[in-house]
Amino acid sequence: MQNIPHIPVLYREVTEAFSGCEAGIVVDCTMGYGGHSSLLLEANPNLRLVGIDQDETAIRFSTERLAPFGERVEIRKGRFSAVLETIVRDYGAEQIRGVLADIGVSSLQLDEKDRGFSFESETLDMRMDPSAPLDAATVVNTYAEAELERILRDYGEVPNARKIAQVIASQRPFTSAKALAEAVRPYAPRGKKIHPATLVMQAIRIEVNDELGELNRLLDVCERACFPDAVIGIISFHSLEDRIVKQRFAQWSRNCICPSDAMRCTCGNDHAIGRPRPKKPITAQADELKENPRSRSAKLRLFEMNCHGR
Repeated sequence: MQNIPHIPVLYREVTEAFSGCEAGIVVDCTMGYGGHSSLLLEANPNLRLVGIDQDETAIRFSTERLAPFGERVEIRKGRFSAVLETIVRDYGAEQIRGVLADIGVSSLQLDEKDRGFSFESETLDMRMDPSAPLDAATVVNTYAEAELERILRDYGEVPNARKIAQVIASQRPFTSAKALAEAVRPYAPRGKKIHPATLVMQAIRIEVNDELGELNRLLDVCERACFPDAVIGIISFHSLEDRIVKQRFAQWSRNCICPSDAMRCTCGNDHAIGRPRPKKPITAQADELKENPRSRSAKLRLFEMNCHGR
């Protein structure tokens, strides 16, 4: 793994999850540095891979890194839900054998301080796509105090969201992530092995990039495509994302979709389009936790989608 700038989280577990995809296409919806993509291509010589990213820096880096795999690799730019839909249209659902998404901010984005994701950044941006219209400065400096409170509560699960929203509104405008983090530090939750402002910054980042909406749209695309034989793998880093994935996978695995108060099943009891594998999320092993602190909160959920005959 020494040649990889940042070790992709759950690299062994992801490789194992897609080991049964002997031929066809795997879509890496969040390509980043190309870590997961390169591992999947190495482990499965007959697979092709379509990588998606909305970040030009990531695309340039991964284009060079994945060049040795030649025509087995195709890279597309854009938001992953929209691009996945075009891939399904271009190739057909039957050609897709796997869909992988590593949700959240990438190491690449965290490392570039001018992107505004880092607590030490002198800018306030947080856009995963630098050409997108909404940035963190707009959210922090123009949103109403009540709206800031909602974002902090719903997206960051910040216990004292109202107080922190008041602090932000009273001290703005902010021009840097560093200044924002310092302003909220005295009021932010403590006790965890994270920067006190982590949850606040996370909430703003989710709003800027519509991350939960994008995750839901990705799952919608997979549901509409109803792949005949594919593995869906979603890596999430906080409870909101994981809850969305868990609930959707449970919905997909239900045979009976009758109302809960129905006296008897009248729907045919055959609506399941696959099953979670396993039912519980997969987490990092001890050696990875030691080597890569980012893997502490990573959870991989897998779903075997089987829509033959539908």
